[in-house]
Amino acid sequence: MPKSRIRKKDDFTPPPSAKQTSIKLNSGRGWVAPLMLAMFLIGLAWIVCFYVTEGDLPIKSMGNWNIVAGFGFIAVGFGVSTQWK
Repeated sequence: MPKSRIRKKDDFTPPPSAKQTSIKLNSGRGWVAPLMLAMFLIGLAWIVCFYVTEGDLPIKSMGNWNIVAGFGFIAVGFGVSTQWK
């Protein structure tokens, strides 16, 4: 059976009248990444501190609710991360 010919399409070139648009890289939200990382680290440090001190620190009267507070900081970090562009 004979081989069929392969048709090559021309490469697309945009028309010369098309405007070149520039992309703005700075969105003005430079505070998001540092705040997000700070919340993650504070939450992690809170939970680690609670476990290492066997419940005496950070706030002894909160008891096991210290774990919830640590995860709360981490959740706030995830909430802030939605603002990152």
